[in-house]
Amino acid sequence: MGTKLIIDTDPGVDDAFALALATQAEDVDLLGVTTVFGNVPLSHTTANARRLLQLFGREDVPVAAGASRPLVYDNAKPAGFVHGEDGLSGHSGTLPEAKRPLDERDAVRLLVDLLEASDEPVTIAPIGPLTNIALLLAAHPGIREKIGRIVIMGGGVTKGNSTTAAEFNIWSDPEAARRVLADEDIPTVLVPLDITHQCSVDTAWLGKLAASGPLGAALEALTTTYVKHYTPILGFPGMVMHDAVAVAEAIRPGILDTESYPVDVECGFGPARGATLVDRRRLRSTDPQAVPGRVIDVALTTDVEAFREFVLGSLTGGR
Repeated sequence: MGTKLIIDTDPGVDDAFALALATQAEDVDLLGVTTVFGNVPLSHTTANARRLLQLFGREDVPVAAGASRPLVYDNAKPAGFVHGEDGLSGHSGTLPEAKRPLDERDAVRLLVDLLEASDEPVTIAPIGPLTNIALLLAAHPGIREKIGRIVIMGGGVTKGNSTTAAEFNIWSDPEAARRVLADEDIPTVLVPLDITHQCSVDTAWLGKLAASGPLGAALEALTTTYVKHYTPILGFPGMVMHDAVAVAEAIRPGILDTESYPVDVECGFGPARGATLVDRRRLRSTDPQAVPGRVIDVALTTDVEAFREFVLGSLTGGR
């Protein structure tokens, strides 16, 4: 079946596009979905994930609920003003009711069971706060051998969005993010704001999606609040598909161009809390003690038009 994939998510409009891509693209074996607090509270993210999978014809995929708050300091704030109070521009109620019950296992238990049952390495795509993934790796350190790579949507090399310094997913739980990004020896790709903003789409692109059929029309209908938020940021009517950019890399390795840098996360309580510290100095010290975090792959560029075509083609079946 191609890439074996687990998505950890907090739907979220861009998460909806990411889940659509994972379910509609070729050569993807979506093993399961776990949910976390983030764009909206856990009860909403979990309901949204289940309804979206039903919409995409994937009621076979188990969904398990995970962390409802950060690991240590419960000061995260939902982003309803970006995604709508329900996470889907007020349209979650228009989606079909999920037929598959919520899995009785919690997110970490489902992750462990899916990873242990796999006969080949699994890619994990965390596209919300990293709380569930930090808990998994802390409680089950041996499971890292079953993970092929982790592709994370989060952080910013030159910009933030929740604050001047910090991107939303990392800012929502910096301690969890530091555990996953800086402390774990697993092949990791970070997909930051710098690349996701390059891959933004306009309303003409969304119009093509809507015209492709019922699924495309349903997806486009979820974007009203999100487009309204992003239009003044982008300078044109459109939106940023943050999480879909990470999932595209997860299922099509190399679609994003990456460079390897040491990465750490600021966990202090000053104005830089939640910042991803990406050391791009040309003359970094060779002293390991002087290098913040560990070296991971950071996605910085791509062929933007080819990327947009890939996503649109996957979501529309080439129509």
